[in-house]
Parts: sequence; C-alpha cells; structure tokens
Amino acid sequence: MQVDLKGKVALVTGSARRVGKVIALELAKQGVNILVHYHRAEPAEARDALQEIKSLGVDARGVSADISQAEGVDLLFDALQERFEGLDIVVNSASVFPRADLLDVTLEDWDLTMAVNLRAPFLITQRAARLMARNPLPGGVIINICDQGADGPWEARPHHGISKSALWMLTQVSALSLGPAIRVNAIVPGPVMKPAGRETSDDAWARKGKRSALQRTGQPEDVARAVAFLCREDYITGELLHVNAGEHLP
Repeated sequence: MQVDLKGKVALVTGSARRVGKVIALELAKQGVNILVHYHRAEPAEARDALQEIKSLGVDARGVSADISQAEGVDLLFDALQERFEGLDIVVNSASVFPRADLLDVTLEDWDLTMAVNLRAPFLITQRAARLMARNPLPGGVIINICDQGADGPWEARPHHGISKSALWMLTQVSALSLGPAIRVNAIVPGPVMKPAGRETSDDAWARKGKRSALQRTGQPEDVARAVAFLCREDYITGELLHVNAGEHLP
C-alpha cells in the first residue's frame, strides 16, 4: 500500500543546507510538516531553509541543537512536541565527514564522529519509536543516510566509514525490533554534491562519476526522491537502498 504523506510530521536532522535541506524540501512537496534541525549551518541558512519549506504550504520549525550531546537530542524532541502533534518520519541525515589516515585519528576525532554519526541516530531512534508506536498502522518511518562506508572498508575515512557501517547495522536491528509499527531503512547516496570545504574541479567531479556503472554524477534530488519513496512504500523495511549509479558494484 502507498502511504499518503500529506499532513505527516518529519524530523530531518542536518536539514538547513546541502542534501538534508533538499530532502526536507522534497518531503514538504509531499505535504509533510518539517522540524528543521541544524547545528553548524549559519542562522541565515536555517531561516532561508524554513522560508523555502513554508512556501510549499506546510508548517515548519527550526531548532539549533548539538546532537553530539544527549542534551541536544532532548532539545530536538522538546521542540517537536511543542510545535507538532506526534511524529511520523525521521531522516537521520546530519553527519560529520572527517578524512584522516588510521594512525592519525585522535580520540577526540573518533568520539565526535561516533557521537554524531551513530550515537545520535541511536538516541533519536529510541525517542522517535516511543512516539511513533502510538500511530495507527502503517505506523512510522525512520531512514538513516549512510554512505560507501556501509559497503566495505574506506581507507581514507576510517572512523567515518566505521560509523556508517555501524549505522547500517543499527538500521537492521531497528527494523527487526520496531516492526510492524515502524519501518526502518537506509540509503547510500553516491556523488550527488561536491564535498563541502574542499575545492573540487568540474573535471575531477566528472571523473568521479565515470567510475560508476552509469558513468555520471547525480543530484541531491535523486536522494530526496528515494527518501520520499521509502516513506510512501509500506512493504519495505531493513533495506539498504543505493542511490549511487552503481558506484558500489565491483
């Protein structure tokens, strides 16, 4: 059965900019009300994101929270319950993306990466599931944004890759534990947006796309449409959906 998303409520972490923002906008186009979470984004970026979302005719609220801390997760759910009745969709999109050789990863780097990329989705899943369990079937949806770290070792980003591999395992455990009331899936995006904070030439970006089966890069909207698809389709859970032009294929 295809679920009508109009009037649903979604929490999208890291949704003031980049792929998270595009995901929030796509859900808003489907009639979903959005709690926009941000932390590192500038307040002006968050205001712009809220304006764009509200222009689509849905309700939205922004909340700044450091979800590397348990108190930040509490802030999210306090804001959610102040503004909306219930919760239907969670997209764990916020992430840190550090690069380092294995022997250069510091304890602080490790702890921050695991806190944002793994512990926060775990805590959010727990809190969200308690709210979603009250929903009538087909219940709630949780979608975790992974990456190629879920497919195998990632030498250039060891702590990041390990956190995303563990996030995929959390997805599977959650799907088993929370069904049938809640469906839990994950998405692995491919090269859909140039990395932040690093200059990437158009030629280098095109070469990256050529390494995939479809031999091209994508757009953030490709990922956003996949999120909306997993929210609508109520017979899919415990799935890792690659939206990466076949980049994961050997």
